[in-house]
Amino acid sequence: MPDKPNDAAASATPLDKLDDYALRYAVRHATLAPSSHNSQPWRFVPAHDRILLCADRLRALPVVDPFDRELIISCGAALFNLRVALASLGIGYAITLFPTSLDPDVLADVRLLRERPVGADLVPLLNAISLRVTTRRPFSPAPVSAAVEHELIEAARTEGVDVACATEAAKREAIADLIAQADRRQFADPRFRRELAKWIHPRRTGDGMPAYAAGLAPLLDFAAPLVASAIRTFDMGGGVAATHRELAAGSPLLLCIATSVDDAQAWLAAGEALERVLLVLTVHGLCASYLNQPIEVAELRSQLGTLLGMPESACPQLLLRIGHGTPDAPSPRRPLSEVVA
Repeated sequence: MPDKPNDAAASATPLDKLDDYALRYAVRHATLAPSSHNSQPWRFVPAHDRILLCADRLRALPVVDPFDRELIISCGAALFNLRVALASLGIGYAITLFPTSLDPDVLADVRLLRERPVGADLVPLLNAISLRVTTRRPFSPAPVSAAVEHELIEAARTEGVDVACATEAAKREAIADLIAQADRRQFADPRFRRELAKWIHPRRTGDGMPAYAAGLAPLLDFAAPLVASAIRTFDMGGGVAATHRELAAGSPLLLCIATSVDDAQAWLAAGEALERVLLVLTVHGLCASYLNQPIEVAELRSQLGTLLGMPESACPQLLLRIGHGTPDAPSPRRPLSEVVA
């Protein structure tokens, strides 16, 4: 990414302290980032002239995300929103990733500077942060223009990741088949079903997913309080697979973010790239949702890269479907008191 620490930024005068309004403004925008199961696995620690971004491992998903890959990707998306919000306030910053080996939960040290040496290009994305939502409904068949597709690719590459797109019907159908296969495998695992049910429980108010978010409304004729119980108890993988296969095949653009290595720093970069892509497509009036199942099933991950024509060494991190659609309601968010230490 273009605005990581450099000699000029490191020598700039630090802020004495970020005032309370600016802190709340910046962190609130950061918390509007997407996260797996809407788990919101982040904490922010303000310390005079800096903000530390930390992983909240208590909100991990050990079944679907055993290595915390998606957890760190989610934190990367929050970091990108923090960059946008600080830039909109005219506050410069220099970022050091994984600043201490003593605490692997500290993912980024965002040093705040009096000058504004970085981030001006991010300000036009500010309004898109609050408008961005995940849309799980079918898209219209209208294609995404080649110009916008190119802009999305460049948005991802700006954050230092690889990207591949699928627009041809045959390629989208093949990827849709892979998604359906992954769905069936995941739902066959009772541990996966229990973990998913935990995050769509109706008693969750500040996090998690409403029942419709799991894409199960067409499959279940239950009152909302029973949905979590049904998912926990029954293997509905075949129906979910058919639903997600139809969504994937019917989406005009599938976009995969990948990295050349598969470590925590790459995952953080993938999250920043994800959020930049999501904000750019939101500016263009497009919608998106995730179809990460083939990446979450280890033995299918490389097959996805092959279908997309990626090098054998590429590590797919995220798969998005993108198109023209009707946005879903925003997902709930935890109060700042729970995420700011």
